[in-house]
Amino acid sequence: MTTSSKTPPNPWLGRLGSSYHPEPNHVNLDRLDLKQFYSLPIAKSFIFCRQDRAMPPGYFHPGMSSRLGPHKLVEMDGSHEVMFTRPTELADKIIEASSG
Repeated sequence: MTTSSKTPPNPWLGRLGSSYHPEPNHVNLDRLDLKQFYSLPIAKSFIFCRQDRAMPPGYFHPGMSSRLGPHKLVEMDGSHEVMFTRPTELADKIIEASSG
């Protein structure tokens, strides 16, 4: 796991490395029928972690985020695993993303 120099140390990180398992990439390539999703009258948000290097630059934002249509973009520092490395900040960003 690669973490950003801006990601604060976390005692859980040492335990996480042994629990990671390869994930098949096909889940990123599967075609989905999202017509119903796009027609939902709900607000959509995207939390973009600026130091996320799990995929090439631009893959998550604007690549995936642009598929949402109009949405609220919330940015934060951190890598792909912010739920482990910055849980409090992520919780704040989820609240920010879900607020009007």
